[in-house]
Amino acid sequence: MSSVDAMSAAVDTQNAAIFTYGVATAFISSARRPMLEEFIAEHRTERDRLTAAITAAGGTAPEAAAGYTLPITVNDPVSAARVVLDSEIDCTVAYRALLEQADGAPARTLGVDGLTSSALRSARWRVVLGERPATVAFPGRR
Repeated sequence: MSSVDAMSAAVDTQNAAIFTYGVATAFISSARRPMLEEFIAEHRTERDRLTAAITAAGGTAPEAAAGYTLPITVNDPVSAARVVLDSEIDCTVAYRALLEQADGAPARTLGVDGLTSSALRSARWRVVLGERPATVAFPGRR
């Protein structure tokens, strides 16, 4: 797998996260809505950075799918928080893979920045869900 392939996989994961956050918007509590909006904006920015890097490397970034299958049924604020946490964990996995496949400083920077952002968002959702510990060692490991 090349850096472009790993960045493309991260774009797919970002698109899935954006979709997931959109679904969660309908169920998340109003107290959590500002955090959710902040995070979805971060995902869009990260996706756009990855897309620009893929294009700069001569590749073509993948388009978002029409829809994505969520790992759980979302029907209340708790399941909404759980599904976006799952999505953030998927992003940490994608960014860790990008770090492992990076063939230059720009790809490594994208990987580190994305992994850090996703790990921080994951920690915040764990706090919302009352999970302890809120952080994990070596984010991106399954």
